[in-house]
Amino acid sequence: MTQVPPPFDPELAAALELIREVISPGLTMAEIADVRQGAGIQMLADLDLTLGGFFEVEDRTVPGPEGAPEISLLICRPAAPVDAAARPVIYHVHGGGMVLGNNRVGVDAALVWAKELDAVVVSVEYRLAPEHPYPAQIEDVYAGLEWTAKHAADFGGDPRRIVVAGASAGGGLSAALALLVRDRKGPELIGQMLMCPMLDDRNDSPSTRQMAGLGVWDRTANETGWTALLGERRGGADVPAYAAPARAEDLSGLPPAFLDVGSAETFRDEVVAYASRLWQAGGTAELHVWPGGFHGFDGFAPQAALSQACRGAHLAWLRRLLGQ
Repeated sequence: MTQVPPPFDPELAAALELIREVISPGLTMAEIADVRQGAGIQMLADLDLTLGGFFEVEDRTVPGPEGAPEISLLICRPAAPVDAAARPVIYHVHGGGMVLGNNRVGVDAALVWAKELDAVVVSVEYRLAPEHPYPAQIEDVYAGLEWTAKHAADFGGDPRRIVVAGASAGGGLSAALALLVRDRKGPELIGQMLMCPMLDDRNDSPSTRQMAGLGVWDRTANETGWTALLGERRGGADVPAYAAPARAEDLSGLPPAFLDVGSAETFRDEVVAYASRLWQAGGTAELHVWPGGFHGFDGFAPQAALSQACRGAHLAWLRRLLGQ
């Protein structure tokens, strides 16, 4: 039977027509190098991360995992003096399908939250696949968190109030980090914000089939990203949960989670399933399925009504989590 895709939101459909001129939904392994050299990376380098002087911005090189290279952390802290209480920390993990990006990708959204909430943002750089397969990415993210928790006081942060947040691959790595912190008894997280997260290497849900060739990240691109990360292990029986959190057998004992996803994107079914399993394990989770949303729609079309609702939900959840 033909898999009929759900419709895109009309506003987002119009934006998607423009995006299609520069982004193909079906990234292949052969295209990774060219996409990395695209104009988007230069645009990221030109972002005003101070938001007009509100933040002080620092690139800090810190120790990586044992036996691995150092990693880069982007630290953005409000320039105003900190009150008696230290500021919460948003530990940001960038997206890019495990194969693209740097610690400036998506950080603009985290900076908007931090300005509203008087928080510090720490955005971690991690090694990319396929040059660096699993577990390089999650180990880099974990090492960055360890450093952040240990040194939070140096930049006015509170090590007892760290929230991990990421979109797409960054959402998947954020979920994996929550699992790894629980199992290693590492630095405590008070919440995990998983925005359209990349969770399941099996790439075989109804939504992956419905959205083939559509949007900005389809089943072909998803296979590329997971194969770059896992090689021949992708889709097999021995994929660890710290690579693909959907593989986790036990989702108990995790921090409160926010999950969202578009109804018209590849990751829809795996995100809904993950939220359901968090509830089944006795956990706290808030799930939003945005009707007609494609993957990452709020970043590509921030002025659309659905994008505004989506970003409002992110901030509202963080306010409740932080007691503001």
